[in-house]
Amino acid sequence: MTADAVLHQPDEVLLGFARALRAAGVPVTLDRSRAWLEAASLVDLGDRQATYWAGRATLCSCPDDLARYDQVFDAWFLSREGLPRTQKPPTRVDVAQADLPDAEQEGGGLDDDPDTVAARASATEVLRHRDIAEVTGAQKATLAAMFGALHPTAPERRAHRRTAWRRGEIDAHRTLRTTLRRMGEPGTVEWRRRGTRPRRVVLLVDVSGSMSKYADALLRLSHRFVTATGGRGGVEVFTLGTRLTHVTRALRIRDPERALVAAGETVPDWAGGTRLGDNLKAFLDRWGQRGMARGAVVVVFSDGWERGDPTLLAGQMARLQRMAHRVVWVNPHRGKAGYEPVQSGVVAALPYVDEFLAGHSLATFADLVEVVARA
Repeated sequence: MTADAVLHQPDEVLLGFARALRAAGVPVTLDRSRAWLEAASLVDLGDRQATYWAGRATLCSCPDDLARYDQVFDAWFLSREGLPRTQKPPTRVDVAQADLPDAEQEGGGLDDDPDTVAARASATEVLRHRDIAEVTGAQKATLAAMFGALHPTAPERRAHRRTAWRRGEIDAHRTLRTTLRRMGEPGTVEWRRRGTRPRRVVLLVDVSGSMSKYADALLRLSHRFVTATGGRGGVEVFTLGTRLTHVTRALRIRDPERALVAAGETVPDWAGGTRLGDNLKAFLDRWGQRGMARGAVVVVFSDGWERGDPTLLAGQMARLQRMAHRVVWVNPHRGKAGYEPVQSGVVAALPYVDEFLAGHSLATFADLVEVVARA
């Protein structure tokens, strides 16, 4: 490895290495990626040994990770093919192949076989419905690539202004102007109707300890919502933990890996406690009542474990319901067999929720996208 290869685009190289390590089965979380970037910034990236130990100290969590770390490090930084390099996200065919046995993937002539295509489609569908908390190894990288198939659209609301249309109500002013241009001769009747505008969407993501297995996926989903609107302010994202954090600016970065690292640097209370009532009050006092929540679709991602006073949460949920157009609560345990909404936070919030949805898999996220679009 030459020093110039790393120093040219250090963030691309370092994040690419973290992605490759995750694809190899090492559970590289958001916090570890952030720690890796911080550690790498403190050492000389031209020093192979210092770079090696910076990554090993931050990206490995148990002895089982060390052998895979060594293999990926050698392949990424020491290859004769010109590595390090960044990698493009896997295509849809790659996504399907990731869950197939090695023998089927290596059979170059099997791509056109109907049974192979069906098997790949079936494997991809299974992964779409799998609980995110149970996905490990290379499937995490595959699932991350599959988020690109989600295309959130903002719901629409009626605008105050009228626009020209083929039918509706008679537009007297435009009809009169048309008549005047024709020197008083009768002309066509002009019509108008009320136009539409995108409705604001607000996402409140619980990043407490009980939601840590889903936090990465929920932020990826939030990133899809933000980038789908072009970052023009139609979607706002906050994290809920021991405090409330506004992370919309970080999630406006187009590259999802960079956006998640930026969000990780913004949020100070990963995997901590949960104070849903206090956080919701802070949101409504500072942002909600000033217009952000008024007429918006507000989506709360949480399992409902509340360390604070459930009575406070109930009062703030009632307040939120009066402001918002629709309130949607997404619980990762909602779609699991035997689940009962007995958590204090869920019990307090449910009377003020318009939709109570599951949120544990990519398929349930697709359902949420449809619910928000129809709101």
